[in-house]
Amino acid sequence: ADAAIAANAVMGVVEPMSCGVGGDLFAIYWSATDKQLSGLNASGAAPQLATLDAYRSRNLAEIPTHGPLAWSVPGCVMGWHDLHQTHGKLAWADLFQPAITLAEEGFPVAPIIAGYWRGSEQELAKTAEATQTFLVAGEAPREGTLFRNPRLARTYRILAEQGAEAFYQGELAREIDRYSRAQTDGLLRLEDLQMHRSEWIDPVSTNYRGFDVWEMPPNGQGISALQMLNMIEPYDVEAMGWGSPEFVHLFVEAKKLAFADRAKFYADMRMADVPLKKLISKNYAQQRMELFRPDKALVGVPAGDPKLVQGDTIYLCVVDSQRNCCSLIQSNYHGFGSQHVAGELGFALQNRGALFSLDPGHLNCLQPGKR
Repeated sequence: ADAAIAANAVMGVVEPMSCGVGGDLFAIYWSATDKQLSGLNASGAAPQLATLDAYRSRNLAEIPTHGPLAWSVPGCVMGWHDLHQTHGKLAWADLFQPAITLAEEGFPVAPIIAGYWRGSEQELAKTAEATQTFLVAGEAPREGTLFRNPRLARTYRILAEQGAEAFYQGELAREIDRYSRAQTDGLLRLEDLQMHRSEWIDPVSTNYRGFDVWEMPPNGQGISALQMLNMIEPYDVEAMGWGSPEFVHLFVEAKKLAFADRAKFYADMRMADVPLKKLISKNYAQQRMELFRPDKALVGVPAGDPKLVQGDTIYLCVVDSQRNCCSLIQSNYHGFGSQHVAGELGFALQNRGALFSLDPGHLNCLQPGKR
């Protein structure tokens, strides 16, 4: 857990478009001592002011991809806190030292990261705070450029010294609240941050040819992998040959079917009746694959949410000498999330709220306090 948090903090420095303390976190932890698998849902909810009427009054049919209306509460820091409280061994403050050093002294921007950065250049340039934090002379840093983020270093120092409370109740929370109130469409408030909690939950699984594969249940989208595994299990993919037309066709068609379900059924299970057991059952997979044709692509499947294609996320896995394992995903959703930086805090606020539907009949319909 300590290594996962420290690595995640570093990734927030060197790959700030994909992850950071302005985003959400999901983790699955295996305790070698207890022989127990546990899941941590550290995703944040919609603000209390984020009602359907608030969006209707702005004549919106869907939530904008960028900007304050796409904000939900960032859950990452609380996720780090809960992971450390439950499974950590090292001092909390020590976990941030490598990331602080990199943010202060700088790091050479990697080639792929430079490409992602440049793709957000125009959006980041629209606000002074994002420009001052992530652009150099008005441009994204190029490959090999030594980039420093002293503002994020300061934020990390506050977290190291004061803990997660600083982010949800203290100095950092108040700055997020101030910045949101200064925006015409800012709905996020200090009270939303104060109300935020992570949730320890049981992961769900399917068995693929003798192997138990575990994922987090919704509001994340991990169970789509379980659905796909169930669909392809009857087929001898090894005989097809990796990357063969038959292999690729099978996987693409299975993904179409799973993502069609994802677009319709995945939602916050605390506030929506998600048919989880059926979705990940073998029988349901068999029903879905009745639509599969080995010689023809499916075109009549309802589309998954096309916004997800552009998502940016980091994944990391840590196994220690005792065989404890932390499998962790952390994301801003889109590159640099909402493209907004709260004041001088040095990180982008996520835009995961853009994934809500504004259709009152949809399981994933926007609702205050909903993930």
